[in-house]
Amino acid sequence: MARTHHDYDDIPGTFVFDAERSRQGYGINMFCMSLMKEENRRAFKADEAEYLKKFQLTEEQRDAILKRDYNRMLELGGNIYFTAKLGATDGHSFQHMAALMTGSSQEDYAKMMLGGGRSVEGNRSKSGQDKRARDKSTAKSTSKPPAKRK
Repeated sequence: MARTHHDYDDIPGTFVFDAERSRQGYGINMFCMSLMKEENRRAFKADEAEYLKKFQLTEEQRDAILKRDYNRMLELGGNIYFTAKLGATDGHSFQHMAALMTGSSQEDYAKMMLGGGRSVEGNRSKSGQDKRARDKSTAKSTSKPPAKRK
C-alpha cells in the first residue's frame, strides 16, 4: 500500500515517524525491541536471516536490517530509538550510527552537534514553509485589530 503524501515528506534527509510510518514499521520495531534480551541478541547474531523470520517484515525491511541501512529502516517505518538497539547489538554507539546516517565521520558529526547541529537553512520543509507563509498572510487579513484600552 502506497504511503499518503504529507507536507512534511519533503524535509531533506528526514523521515517523520508518524502514525502511518509507525504501522508500516511495526515488524522492524518489534524486532529491534527484541534485542533488549541477551538471549535474543545471541540468537540474532548466530543466524541473522533465520532470526528475522520471527517477525512480520517485508523483503525491503529485511534487506535494510541485514545491510544495516539505518536510513532505509527509518524510511520503512523504523523508529530511531528502536533501531539504535540494533546498532548497540553490533557494538556501536548512537554517535557512530548518526555519523553513518549523515555520511560523515564520528569526529565530524560530534563537531557539528557540539557546534549547534546542522543548519536549518536548506533543511526545512519546502511545502510547509509555503503553507506557514500563506497561513500568516491569511491570519493578518482576517483578524480583527486589537481592542483599544480605555
